[in-house]
Amino acid sequence: MSDRPLKLLLVDQDPIFRLGLRVALEEFSDLQVVSEADTDTSVLQTLAELAQKDPTSVNLVVLELGNGRSISSQQLGLQLCRQLKTQYPNLPILLLSSLQNQGLLLAARTAGIDGYCPKGTPVSEIVTAMQEVAAGRSYWYWEPGRVGEGEKGRIKTPYSSRNPLFRLLENLRLSGTAQIDANLAAVTARLQVPGQPELERAILAGQRRELLAARWLVNHLLATPQPQPVDEQIADISEQLPPPPVNLSSSSAIAKNTPSLLSPRALQAKLFASCINKLQSPLQNITDVPLEIDILRPDKKRELLYLILQKIAEVLDELRSYKIEIKQLFELKNTILYDLWEEVTTEFFGKFSLVRLGNNRVEIVKILLQNSAVVQAEILKQIPFVVELFNYLLFQTNLTIDNTNYPAGSFEANQQAEMLLENLLIQIGNGVVQPLLSYLADVEDIKQNFYDRKLISTREMERFRNNLSWKYRMRNYVTEPKAIFESRYEIFVFAPRGIAKTSIYAPRGQELAQLSGIALLVTLGLEFGDAIAPRLRSLLSFLGRGVVFVLTQVVGRGLGLVVRGILQGIGSVSLSEGKNKKL
Repeated sequence: MSDRPLKLLLVDQDPIFRLGLRVALEEFSDLQVVSEADTDTSVLQTLAELAQKDPTSVNLVVLELGNGRSISSQQLGLQLCRQLKTQYPNLPILLLSSLQNQGLLLAARTAGIDGYCPKGTPVSEIVTAMQEVAAGRSYWYWEPGRVGEGEKGRIKTPYSSRNPLFRLLENLRLSGTAQIDANLAAVTARLQVPGQPELERAILAGQRRELLAARWLVNHLLATPQPQPVDEQIADISEQLPPPPVNLSSSSAIAKNTPSLLSPRALQAKLFASCINKLQSPLQNITDVPLEIDILRPDKKRELLYLILQKIAEVLDELRSYKIEIKQLFELKNTILYDLWEEVTTEFFGKFSLVRLGNNRVEIVKILLQNSAVVQAEILKQIPFVVELFNYLLFQTNLTIDNTNYPAGSFEANQQAEMLLENLLIQIGNGVVQPLLSYLADVEDIKQNFYDRKLISTREMERFRNNLSWKYRMRNYVTEPKAIFESRYEIFVFAPRGIAKTSIYAPRGQELAQLSGIALLVTLGLEFGDAIAPRLRSLLSFLGRGVVFVLTQVVGRGLGLVVRGILQGIGSVSLSEGKNKKL
């Protein structure tokens, strides 16, 4: 081993076990526990944050496969393993688990796990397993007689690892698909940018189809034979396991339309992991609409959005534990969003954080929570499709967006749900920052700890707040009535270049019937414009043709005769003057 310590990330739902293992590992100077995690979302978030600071900050992930008891939890653990191997293919993973089922252990090895030790193994042997796996070798602990006799007690080696020709074909296949996947990811990222010209989208879509076809050919022409499961128990368990995570860059045209068989929690983990990946991209606002979170530094903005995602995961877990029903979500929507906003605000700014106002020091959170009514009315209640998103994540109901019904688990449904989730994160983030701008905008302590340096001057701050004020006025009187009249919602999503804006169709007849005052006048003006515009264009076109006829055929000809007469008169005068000079 190197003289540098082996840096570990411990993942286990049992905090007592994590504490005990951390204390035991402190005796080894060449081991260092960098961080801990207890949920799938927190694992991916922690790794993303550590990778952003230092790509080598973690050398080994030590995890339990779910809670070791329920099948759904084990399946979710396998899904996490696949997700980790997809995002961090060079990061070793050691399974330290109470799991002893041969079939699930085989599935874990197939998912990319590099080693296994059962809980209860002496710490010295666990450390040996960590060092072996971190060094790039495989370590699988088998206690004699634990899993059966003969063939049932062994995991067969795939043919491709025994035959040199198959190994060569497999390496060529993996190399080819890796290059294709990289190109697919780049093309897909460009396709996801809202507002692309139709011609450019068509070209990108054609490139994507060609890459998918190339990937299919590589996988089929260079395919190597794989062994069958070693016994009936493994085969039965393998049928129950969820498929590997489907990335847009690696899905085929057929698989794209096939609903996923993931459990609700596995589906949630997949969407949240994708969202975490997008949070690594730039988060600047590339729309023409100012957002409250624009005031934050990039690291603070990312931290806030991470925290909101984590709190949403906790809310979903809590709703599952209470066995909430579908019909109850609509009634609880406002309460859920308010509690979510309150918890995020408290944790993001610190429950007991103080700031100086004049000669007094006051608690930040107490001041911010006083503005709850405004935040609820202006932001939280305006977030669309919250109930539909929660139903999809909790119960895997079909998702109806843009007047189209998407089957639960399908690629399209996941894509739409991801957009709704991203908009929810951004809008709740706006709600968290809005009271800060109302009450503590020009406090120096707040500026130093949270604000983007481009907006810390008083003039820039006031300009930013004025832009937000105009945004609210325009939205209440013009933008929102127009969106209601056009049966659509504007939502914010994460694009490769930053936060972008798009719109989705939704029936809004009830809201249209409730409009009054200036908002109603705006819709009436739009309707009047739609009714009169074609006739007005026809009238102007007719009048225009008449004016052109008069100017060219009447006035033009008349002017032409007059000008010609003048020129002839001038010519006659010049000729007579010449004759007089000769005389």
